[in-house]
Amino acid sequence: MADVRAKAITARRAVAVGELRAGDAFAAIVERRLPKGDALAMAEIAGLQGAKQASALMPLCHPLALEFVAVRCVPVPERSAIRVYCEAAAQARTGVEMEALAGANAALLTLYDLTKPVQPALSIEGVRLLFKQGGKKGLWRHPDGMSAEEEAHYRPQEPTSA
Repeated sequence: MADVRAKAITARRAVAVGELRAGDAFAAIVERRLPKGDALAMAEIAGLQGAKQASALMPLCHPLALEFVAVRCVPVPERSAIRVYCEAAAQARTGVEMEALAGANAALLTLYDLTKPVQPALSIEGVRLLFKQGGKKGLWRHPDGMSAEEEAHYRPQEPTSA
């Protein structure tokens, strides 16, 4: 693991995103009528667990005391997709990017698992970090950018100096 002992404890925040392309199963997911149950509710719970377990999944990931995790599943009808967001935050010496990414992936895999009985031709796409903030470097945004809705919902900002 990287030695972060000399780093200052600062407010850290990260948001990750990805999509499940659901094809013909899209309506069943959104209408919460899959045979295995409510995939959207289960995905949100799995995403929370995934974020909290990031250090158990990735050997060099620091275990962090997360102070906030939120998972959102947003239907995208024009692509028959479910867009999943995971936001993680903590006061820490190291960032929470891996926790946000682990949460998004756990939610996406849960959607996949609950949907595969009715649609085996699923795909998980576009998993990436939207932005991270905190620490010495401040705000970093993914070069692919964010939609206006994402900007309005998450409001990434440069940290203010104390």
